[in-house]
Amino acid sequence: MKLVGSLTSPYVRKVRIVLAENNIGYDFDVDIPWNVGSHVPDYNPLGKVPVLILDDGAALFDSRVIVEYLDCTSSTLCLIPESNRDRIMVKRWEALADGICDAAATIFLERKRPDTLQSLEWIARQQKKVALGLEAAARELSDKKWCEGNAYTLADIALCCALSFLVFRFPEIEWRNTFPNLANLADTLEGRASFMETVPKVQS
Repeated sequence: MKLVGSLTSPYVRKVRIVLAENNIGYDFDVDIPWNVGSHVPDYNPLGKVPVLILDDGAALFDSRVIVEYLDCTSSTLCLIPESNRDRIMVKRWEALADGICDAAATIFLERKRPDTLQSLEWIARQQKKVALGLEAAARELSDKKWCEGNAYTLADIALCCALSFLVFRFPEIEWRNTFPNLANLADTLEGRASFMETVPKVQS
């Protein structure tokens, strides 16, 4: 298998962590969709990463589709519960975490536009999504060790990827002080090998 993605995307990181946790070997093709000459559109007509190229040449895109495929095909670790209710709740956490990333990425891209073309109203709308998303995550996590149930799942991975993306791109958002329970979860997970190996960084 080959994974196509960037070193900064929280969605790519989520997939890389799931691959690592399940001890699945793969080739990693670092490709930034925004760069001239990017081959990402050759694999994904939407021009987004991550893309997982299977051994038969089929291309899977959207991180939620990819991690579900990996979880279904691996016997090493069950990160998405089989029970319908538990499964949906874990996927709900993933949707919340990805939504925070979506809003944060939108802000990041909007701020890269010329000042005269940026929409402060649009940025404020996305900032509110991030703030409300963090509040919801902290409220749902409460004093639990894990996001959902009594075990480490995709919910924890997705949320931690979102939190680390905020640290990487928006250090001014002081969520650690505001939500110590989220900080505790992040500290726990960032010590795992799969997380240490995938810390977001700008490609040199």
